[in-house]
Amino acid sequence: MALNYRMIVSDFDGTLGRSEGGISEGNIRAIQQYTENGGVFALCTGRMISSILPYARELGLKGPVTAYQGAFICEAEDGKVLRDIRIDCAEAIEICEFLQSNDYHIHVYDGNDFYVNKKDFFLDSYERICKVTGIVTPFRISERVRKDGIRPQKILVMCSPEEKIKVFEQLQERYGKRYDVTTSSDFLVEITANGCDKGSAVRFLADYYGIPLKQIIAVGDNCNDVPMLKTAGLGVAVENAVKEAKEAAHFVTKHCDADGVAYVIKKFGLGENI
Repeated sequence: MALNYRMIVSDFDGTLGRSEGGISEGNIRAIQQYTENGGVFALCTGRMISSILPYARELGLKGPVTAYQGAFICEAEDGKVLRDIRIDCAEAIEICEFLQSNDYHIHVYDGNDFYVNKKDFFLDSYERICKVTGIVTPFRISERVRKDGIRPQKILVMCSPEEKIKVFEQLQERYGKRYDVTTSSDFLVEITANGCDKGSAVRFLADYYGIPLKQIIAVGDNCNDVPMLKTAGLGVAVENAVKEAKEAAHFVTKHCDADGVAYVIKKFGLGENI
């Protein structure tokens, strides 16, 4: 069948994924129906690649999967790397030293590994949700970066919702002209290389598949999704999205726990009269 929108790019947490975790059967069926009719469905997340690939494979996706807010893109089927943009080691050391001076909980991501400076509630929560295990450094994380010559795809700060605004403003003021600084939840602030946002990922996927941006839908729920909601031909926010995402979107779909992505697929992807 002829599709008005040939590609749908979806965030995972708070969008395709349910609040309690996993993907609903309704969303799975809709994605399968869309891809069987020739549509391309792609995941685009801030998660590390080893945390999102199992879901891509559960959905039977074979094309590119985007991790680290757009800094890393690989093929779901065989892991072939298509894009890998990193923060320079010396710059990562500088960022980590600043974060350490404020005693923040820090993650540094290097491929399938991530290093963390504290074994605490934040780490326990992150490991449980993302189903990954961090490497706790026995010394300052900036020294680990220096010692191993790490060029991270992403640096992340976990903090309380009350602290998040302060942390974001600090990092935006200090590093916003050199790096992409964004938030993806009430307790996460993230730094990637300049130009590595989800909007750049959508443009990469459009070029990769030869699909015009006007024929692409992007679905998301948080501030880190805003660039792709503005880049795609149709930007969609889920009902549970933050204000910034809803304001950037052309349409607001159902809640992530009410198969909001499936509704988008049926209404816009497959053109059903619902």
